[in-house]
Amino acid sequence: MKFQDWEMLDALYATENITQAAKRLFLSQPTLTSRIQSLEAYYGVKLIIRKQRGITFTPEGEELAHHARKMLHEQIRIEEKLHNMKQQVAGTLRVGASNFFARNKMPKLLRLFKQKYPNVEFQVVTGWSSEMHRRILNHDVHISFIKGDYSWHDQKELLYEEEICIASPWEFTWESLPELPRIDYHTDEKMRHIVDNWWYSQYKQNPDINIWVSQVETCKEMIVNGLGYAILANLVVRPHPELVTKPLYHPSGDIITRKTWMYYQEDSMQMNIVKAFVDFIRTLDVKSL
Repeated sequence: MKFQDWEMLDALYATENITQAAKRLFLSQPTLTSRIQSLEAYYGVKLIIRKQRGITFTPEGEELAHHARKMLHEQIRIEEKLHNMKQQVAGTLRVGASNFFARNKMPKLLRLFKQKYPNVEFQVVTGWSSEMHRRILNHDVHISFIKGDYSWHDQKELLYEEEICIASPWEFTWESLPELPRIDYHTDEKMRHIVDNWWYSQYKQNPDINIWVSQVETCKEMIVNGLGYAILANLVVRPHPELVTKPLYHPSGDIITRKTWMYYQEDSMQMNIVKAFVDFIRTLDVKSL
């Protein structure tokens, strides 16, 4: 059934008269009669019985008329809801976030945003930054929080930069690093490229990696417990001022940093929920959260 069929059945049920229903619907009587016949042929049942004055509905027709009334009410409800959503921030926001950002920033961000906009729901996916980059390219998410610089020709906001550093449980000299035990962890290709480029621009020998772990948070715990040093972003070890940290430098003398971005499509800003979230993030000092 189409929306026009719901309206026709509802008008017929209310007036019990083809002439009056046709006037209400701004249709001719032959057109209305033809539509009734088409509906009867579709369902294979008689819907109305003509009387000397007006019509009466068959049991099947009455059932269909009740269904039409429900569908019209549902249509009104959804139209009102969509209209309200134009004025309100509501619905589901789809977000992608790199692993570290998801663990250390997203819970606070989402809690603060939901306090301001309680009718919002979230779908969050996490993983390597390369995966979050792919998801925003494929429109799987509205917004992606990504570490590192990826090819992107739409909108993005720089949230913060963090130094790449050596974090160690003990004092060390640069010359001693190749002989000291290093803890390494799985990370994305861009971070691995930064670390390896720096290492082999400084040293001819391989690092003495004696522990491999799957997560940077596990790596941090290994450092805190005195098992070795690691090369990582300084925000990871910020809660542990007892550790010795030293930033890495480019040959130019500049500190090596890694940027964290918020990627989104300009078209998605037409959605109230996306625009509100982007504007909300702009008001925050995300790095300090």
